[in-house]
Amino acid sequence: MRRALAFLTPLFGALEPRPATLTWFPFAGAALGLVLGAVWWGAERVWPAAVAAAIVVAADLALTGLLHVDGLADSADGLLPHLDRARRLEVMATPDVGAFGVATVGAVLLLRWATLATMAPSPLLLGGLWCASRTAMAVTARTMPYARPGGLASSFLGGRALPAAIVGGALAVALGFAGPGVPGAVAVGAVAVGATGVVVLARRRIGGFTGDVLGASGMVGETAGLVVAAARW
Repeated sequence: MRRALAFLTPLFGALEPRPATLTWFPFAGAALGLVLGAVWWGAERVWPAAVAAAIVVAADLALTGLLHVDGLADSADGLLPHLDRARRLEVMATPDVGAFGVATVGAVLLLRWATLATMAPSPLLLGGLWCASRTAMAVTARTMPYARPGGLASSFLGGRALPAAIVGGALAVALGFAGPGVPGAVAVGAVAVGATGVVVLARRRIGGFTGDVLGASGMVGETAGLVVAAARW
């Protein structure tokens, strides 16, 4: 669990990830979501809904150390323009952020803020959605080829995907349903759809996943889940 949190957050220092670390991704995601849900619940009792939503978005960025947002920006810059495979990987490895990255990050953060601002606080919902996004990351790392010859995410290669998928999926659905009920469970499914869309795009354009793709899939999946949960059920 410490290694999972060390990889997904700035907490616990720089611990080298191992294949077994992926087993703890769903639990780490659930813990992060529940903490953010508690922040959401508390903030709405002090500030208007729009301010509380902005605080939750900022708290999420702080808890993840901007790691996933950086992956989203790099993935957008590398996967969306018309480039060859080698150039895509080169762009994703550079620290600069281009127009595709800026626009994508802006749209995702705006959607996250808007959905949170229009819903009643639900720590269990966020626990389920964040659990589902980290489950998607774990399954991706164990089922998809790695697109680079080396890198931090290559430490995850190996192991079986089915246990993480079953345990993480069940926990995510249970948390989502325990929150807003059926809308929460459906929103968890939307996380899987959104994350899968990013991974499929990466598979087609760079031949597999990278650490940036994992972060992007999580951000897009969570945002898709929030949009579904905020619908007029």
